[in-house]
Amino acid sequence: MPAALLKKQFESVLGGPLDWQSRPAPEVVRTGIPEVDAAIGGLPRGALTEIYGPASSGRTSLFFSILAAATERGEFCALVDAEDAFDPASAAEAGVRLERLIWIRSAHNAEHALKAADLLIQGGGFGMVAMDLGDTPAATARRISLTSWFRLRRAVEHTPTVLVTVARQSNAKTCASLALECARERAAWSGVPGTSRLLRGIRVRAKSTERSKVCSPVFTAAAR
Repeated sequence: MPAALLKKQFESVLGGPLDWQSRPAPEVVRTGIPEVDAAIGGLPRGALTEIYGPASSGRTSLFFSILAAATERGEFCALVDAEDAFDPASAAEAGVRLERLIWIRSAHNAEHALKAADLLIQGGGFGMVAMDLGDTPAATARRISLTSWFRLRRAVEHTPTVLVTVARQSNAKTCASLALECARERAAWSGVPGTSRLLRGIRVRAKSTERSKVCSPVFTAAAR
């Protein structure tokens, strides 16, 4: 039977057009950085967002801004820290409400971090679950199989949770609905002698199956 005729028969039974490929647009939440939100529309709930870039690329500043925005909304968040790199004082200074954040340390074991994130998602109750692999050696992070990333993606689907990972390079690949690549764009010295600051212009490149946009620069991070 021709596919067109079969489709018409299904539509007559269902009483309307048959469209099994379309999906409703996911709810998105803000990152806390207006320029990034304007470019990507926000972070999707029920999906995996990957933030990656080398050290001093702005990935941690972006991550803290996302956590701050989530806790400011009153959501409870969970952070799985693979390499014991999280600094609560810096996070609080960036606006993260620490009383709404659960910090889980996985003793330098990326596989344990992945399992912890999986259990947190399945347990429910978190507006955001984040996994920080930023200080995990690249070779170790690459050993996490795509099957494991796919399992995380499936776990977070149909939940209101935003799943975020931070790493040096992209590891989840096609399992991520949105990938934010951070990179330093320029360096310039500013200030009076003796009190100079190094200002880094941050470029964030957003990649997804629906859009690919570049905002340059997005924000400025200062390092003394």
